Amino acid sequence: MKAQLRALIEQGLTALRAAGTLPADLASPDFSVERPKERAHGDFSTNAAMLLAKAARTNPRALAQQLLEAMPASDAIAGTELAGPGFINFHLTAAAWQQQVRDIHASGAAFGRNARGGGKTVGVEYVSANPTGPLHVGHGRAGVIGDCIARVLAASGWNVKREFYYNDAGVQIENLARSTQARAQGLKPGDDAWPAEAYNGDYIGDVAAAYLRGESVEVEGHVVTGKDDAGDLDAIRKFAVAWLRREQNADLAAFGVSFDRYFLESSLYADGKVEETVRELVAHGHTYEEGGALWLRTTDFGDDKDRVMRKSDGTYTYFVPDVAYHLSKWQRGYQRAVTELGADHHGSLARVRAGLQALDCGIPAGYPDYVLHQMVTVMRGGEEVKLSKRAGSYLTLRDLIEETSADAVRWFLVARKPDSQLTFDIDLARSQSNDNPVYYVQYAHARICSLLRQAGEKGYAHDAAHGEASLHLLDDAPAQELMRELSRFAEVVEAAGATLEPHLLAQYLRELANAFHGWYHASPVLVEDGPLRDARLALALATRQVLANGLDLLGVSAPEKM
Repeated sequence: MKAQLRALIEQGLTALRAAGTLPADLASPDFSVERPKERAHGDFSTNAAMLLAKAARTNPRALAQQLLEAMPASDAIAGTELAGPGFINFHLTAAAWQQQVRDIHASGAAFGRNARGGGKTVGVEYVSANPTGPLHVGHGRAGVIGDCIARVLAASGWNVKREFYYNDAGVQIENLARSTQARAQGLKPGDDAWPAEAYNGDYIGDVAAAYLRGESVEVEGHVVTGKDDAGDLDAIRKFAVAWLRREQNADLAAFGVSFDRYFLESSLYADGKVEETVRELVAHGHTYEEGGALWLRTTDFGDDKDRVMRKSDGTYTYFVPDVAYHLSKWQRGYQRAVTELGADHHGSLARVRAGLQALDCGIPAGYPDYVLHQMVTVMRGGEEVKLSKRAGSYLTLRDLIEETSADAVRWFLVARKPDSQLTFDIDLARSQSNDNPVYYVQYAHARICSLLRQAGEKGYAHDAAHGEASLHLLDDAPAQELMRELSRFAEVVEAAGATLEPHLLAQYLRELANAFHGWYHASPVLVEDGPLRDARLALALATRQVLANGLDLLGVSAPEKM
């Protein structure tokens, strides 16, 4: 509907240019076509006249009136009115909303998609956990947010590449290796010889036992085999990293998160990419030596102070490989990059972007886009759940999936704006009630499927063409409200992709389910009147399609029975 109104407004502006009301060479501004907050103000409103009044040398309300008179007539518009300083409000006809039902049937699974991305390539990086232990609930939130961002970007015309960045180098990996070695040598947490910085979870014992048994682990086509040698720290390190990478991949697969590429931090050093990036930064004159350290002049690019790149001991600070990694994304053809991280990484964002700008290689300012998520608090029985028997110090993602379901985990972890703190209520996630939002939405889909089964049992053969031709019979307020909600789907998909906020879809689906349940209770579907029954089934089927499309973008199933 927004696109149709925008086209009508553009035609009106073209007529005003031809009439000399607007300069002939004046380009159309980026005017809005939005739904007013109050329904009494119309179905849509535009600010086009307010943006062009100065160029027309008239006041906005006068230009708005001229624009209305210049716009071609449309069967979709029941009435218009001027509002405020120069807004134009549009009231649509019932036929316009009914056409949305036909459009949904015609487009099917493609309904709601758009071409905003123009086929350009975007890399979406998410989770990117250190392979040092099972994934925790925070990693789960990163996984579902990143995966849903990838889905809505794909639905918005982007060529999406999903990427997982493994921090498989540094102190934490060394601690993992020494922890596993200690277990392999027969030590346990609490023993006098147990390493002070070791990981204490039971999973370390599982890794050590598998290594000593000589098990083989395959990760992304590479096989690592253990051996009965607790003294070979390098072999233990390789095995432990591979074992935990496999475990993490299994956890992510359990709730529908996958990747096109796994990128190892260690490869940046092995391939000389970190050193090459540093040389380029030095060559472009954005570095200096001070106190035995190499500094990047990040203040040239908006940072509050310059940052150390290479410390006096010759090691690099943690943001340097991040610069090299994001440079590789650009070199691999990612015209846009989206990086999803925990909010605790906030301090590194400015320096990574500054480093990329300092390379002077054509990377656009603001590359990459960052999406930061806040912590998750898990509650059961009114009390916070913090620990896992397996991990020891935190609740694992696997624990949460096993206690609830993959669908519930995905929904609850993506349903709030990423930068807001989130409380995951296990009891609510397991409940089969209208208070459980994922159950409420899925039940709407299942209820429509049940309607079709009941229709067959009653001997009612649904005539789809007849149903679409009879939509004019749906003139009651609940039906009109449901059709209005259906018409919003494409707008929500576009907004979620533009703002990288997939929680907008979860909010929308709950509102759509509410509109459907309200209509369902007010308007019996399987009535004796054939035309009315077919029309109501047509509306129900359109609702089922949009629910399925929306749930798919969240990676949540659309069950036929519940």
